[in-house]
Order: sequence, then C-alpha cells, then structure tokens
Amino acid sequence: MLNVTPFLIFEGNCAEAMAFYQSCLGGELTVTKVGDTPMKHGMPAEKHNRIAHARLTSGAIAFSATDWLHPTRTPKQGNTVAMYINGGTHDELRKVFDKLSEGAPKELLDDLRDMPFGSYGHLADKFGVHWFFQGEARKP
Repeated sequence: MLNVTPFLIFEGNCAEAMAFYQSCLGGELTVTKVGDTPMKHGMPAEKHNRIAHARLTSGAIAFSATDWLHPTRTPKQGNTVAMYINGGTHDELRKVFDKLSEGAPKELLDDLRDMPFGSYGHLADKFGVHWFFQGEARKP
C-alpha cells in the first residue's frame, strides 16, 4: 500500500529538528545517518553525520525528513518541503512516478532505482512540487 506524507529537508540540522518535533509531538523517531549506510562510500567524510532518513510517527501523525545531500543543487525556500510516497512495490511506485514525471523538468528528475534501502526516486513535477519515492526493492 502506498502512503503519502510530508517530507522535510534540512541543511545539516535534521537530527536536532526531528528530536525537537518528537519532544513536542511524542511518538517514535527513527534516524539513520549517512555514515551508517553504504551511501557513505559516495559521500565526503564531512557528510557522514548528516541524516540520510528520519521518520517520526505518533498516532495519526507521520512525516519523514533528511539533511540536504544532493551534490549539485542548493536548498532554497520552496524546495525544502516535499511530498513523500513510501511503501508499496517498485512497480506500484513506478506507475505513480511515471505519471507525475509527465512534463517535469528533466534536470530535477532522479529516476526510480534500487538503493541499499529499497527503491528510491525524486522529481519536481510540472508545478514545481517535489516528490520523493521510497519502497520495496525491485524484484529480480
């Protein structure tokens, strides 16, 4: 089943922000640092303490976050809040990804692909809304 929740992007203070939100909202917070994933091999050492993925769930509240990790794009007002589609199979994500990518700028499209944590992709749609995708890895 696919879920859509908010996704926040921080500039190096994701862990601090998510701990604050947990103190306000309660619930369970999971945090994964870049240095604790195979992603660390593609990142400079100074980014290993950045957050690759954080998720806070408390009752009906659920949202995810990350620290800005893209090497060539810059965070600015408007691209630090996104929609996050998670769960489901690679094929389910692919159908939605392909529909949302119609008319999307190609320079802001990171095609859906397998990563160490499952399927991942990102795009900014033709209206400028950023969408992140994460779900099960593709079945061989």
